[in-house]
Amino acid sequence: MVVSMPTRLPACRIPARLAALLPAILLALRLPADTTAPIPVRPEALKFPPLSYEPPDPRDHRVVLKAGPVAYLVPDRELPLVTISLLVRTGAYLEPEGSEGLAAFTGALLVRGGTESRTAEALDERLAFLAAQMSSSIGDDLGTVSLNLLSKDLPEGMAILREVLTRPRFQADKLELQRQQTLQALQQRNDDASSIEARELENLSLGSGFWAARQPTSRSIGSIRREDLQAFHRRCFHPSNLVVAVSGDFDRDVLKQTLERLFADWPFPGEKPPAIPADLKPAGPGVYLVDKDVPQGRVSILLPGVMRDDPDYLAILLMNDILGGGGFTSRLMNRVRSDEGLAYSAGSSFPGGVWYPSTFRAGFQSKSRTVAYATSIVLEEMKRMATGPVTDEEIQTAKRSFIDSFPENFNTKAKVAGIFAREEFTGRFAKAPDFWKVFRQRLEKVGREDVQRVAARHLHPDRVAILVVGNREEILKGHPDYPASLEKLVPAPLTVLPMRDPLTLEPKSPPPAKPSN
Repeated sequence: MVVSMPTRLPACRIPARLAALLPAILLALRLPADTTAPIPVRPEALKFPPLSYEPPDPRDHRVVLKAGPVAYLVPDRELPLVTISLLVRTGAYLEPEGSEGLAAFTGALLVRGGTESRTAEALDERLAFLAAQMSSSIGDDLGTVSLNLLSKDLPEGMAILREVLTRPRFQADKLELQRQQTLQALQQRNDDASSIEARELENLSLGSGFWAARQPTSRSIGSIRREDLQAFHRRCFHPSNLVVAVSGDFDRDVLKQTLERLFADWPFPGEKPPAIPADLKPAGPGVYLVDKDVPQGRVSILLPGVMRDDPDYLAILLMNDILGGGGFTSRLMNRVRSDEGLAYSAGSSFPGGVWYPSTFRAGFQSKSRTVAYATSIVLEEMKRMATGPVTDEEIQTAKRSFIDSFPENFNTKAKVAGIFAREEFTGRFAKAPDFWKVFRQRLEKVGREDVQRVAARHLHPDRVAILVVGNREEILKGHPDYPASLEKLVPAPLTVLPMRDPLTLEPKSPPPAKPSN
């Protein structure tokens, strides 16, 4: 059967009462009266009014509790939910040598291992009944415990949180499960070139003996006992070592009293953690190569970094954005990817260190035979940045990327509470309570000469440590169309780093040499 369609749609009739209100509706919507204004041909021709935004003041949300923690309380009535996050002064830096993995185990099993009155299974079941989410972890320099639940269940949630913090069970079968899962993960850490790169990056940028470069082995994981978890927990999980962030559906004064009760009468004394060690011993200049039979080489170019409170750090931030941090607007992406087609992505990072200086890193992946040439281009761009001025367009683009995206740091109440808690935890609030308030004004004052000055100060292509993970034979051949040689990029000898046993991290015996034809 053929169904005929009308040649035109019937006229839409607007009721008389609605038609009479239409002018007022349009005025309320502030629709432009002139709909015939020309539409810009390209997006960059669009004109917008200046962005007007002021970040929240941390002092409006900061509360010092009697038991010691500082809390940031940010009410949000949109949904009947509350999110509580605890930042704990603990981390892998407190692990005794030979016990690598102890901090991570303690963090993972704090919640997953049950409590004194509830088995791990019973705790999971009760949290599921409440539709609550609870998690915990410990990293290099920070522990976290978080709880998200309906605001009506907050009293019970606080009781569970109190027991997790003060009387964790560290259930034996959960400990063994964590051990077996970790050992399986260790067994696989040579399978992917990226994990090899990450491991050797820490050794080169920090020093193989530095605490943050130490990694768990089968021996250290096998040595962890329940008593070790208990001792590590009682050492660190004390109210005086906590910073709290809370957002959601609550009354500020009522929640403050709830938190006072949560931390009152703590059952054990805890310890004040020592300062985080900062005695870096980075590798010297040179090319460091790990032989891995993969079709692409992974390249990281390293230089010593800075602390985030360096007086020139905002100029460094802009400099890095122009060099390689700005994605498709950056020089490295344009040269290595767009102009030469040598990599899918290329970029750089220059974060400011909190406890010790961070590391400058430029990196990319490229086919084995073009690794040397692509690396030479990155070094050329670093030299060009250090010896020549940036353009007005480059510095304005970099500034706008930070300034225009600035409100995203605070676009949810949870982000507001979290960012201020982190500032408290790392000590920046004590040193610069108005950091976020004046951030954009300070950034606007950075000039082209400042960017070139910090580039000349920090970017030294002849002092880089270059880590390459890939097929040694193919990479060292280079490409017949390009004259670059990996061994001649830095005035220092090439070092072949051994592949390490995934479980023990001991150097493996080198593979037998391939027979010559």
